[in-house]
Amino acid sequence: MSARFPLVAVFADESCLGNGKEGDNPGGAGVLVEYQHADGRITRRDLWVSEPATTNNRMALRSVIEAFTALSAKQGRFSVLFTTDSRYIVDGMTSWVFGWARNGWKRKTGPIENLALWHDALRATTGHEYAWHWVKGHAGHPQNEYANDLAVRAATQGSASGGLVASEFETWLAARRAKAGAHAAVAAFPDGERFKPSPSLPRT
Repeated sequence: MSARFPLVAVFADESCLGNGKEGDNPGGAGVLVEYQHADGRITRRDLWVSEPATTNNRMALRSVIEAFTALSAKQGRFSVLFTTDSRYIVDGMTSWVFGWARNGWKRKTGPIENLALWHDALRATTGHEYAWHWVKGHAGHPQNEYANDLAVRAATQGSASGGLVASEFETWLAARRAKAGAHAAVAAFPDGERFKPSPSLPRT
């Protein structure tokens, strides 16, 4: 099996300052998008959003919504390898949503957390194919760490990029390696011939 559409690699992370504590906890989502040209060059774009009072799970869903909405704005269909350290997203998109849909978007244990955002995330993926990949957070994965820094900055500043913007990944990586001596390899761009899409998501 291989990618049906132009392949992009998306790395996403989320942050919530004071997650789970009383009061309004600001949060952010950060996204790094990579596209490989025919000559092997990689083009990177950044995206970030914030909310003044939120949770980690909400911002993880926002990372999906914002990433796919930005890709759809390019008026094309893409094969998306979506990499995140959020089990909430990977488990949700590969398992939970199918059960919820069969049960009329209900579950025996009570209301589905963030249901409206789950619906928004599912709608945002329409027209694309996708595979969901989990990586361990804060383990030195350069693109994941960069997405995390985008998310933390967005949460701290209450800022948003307003869509995809030129990436600062290369500058960030050079500074990080110079300061911390981190030399973890940048994740290679995925092989489109080996792309295995996840099952199509239920519609709302």
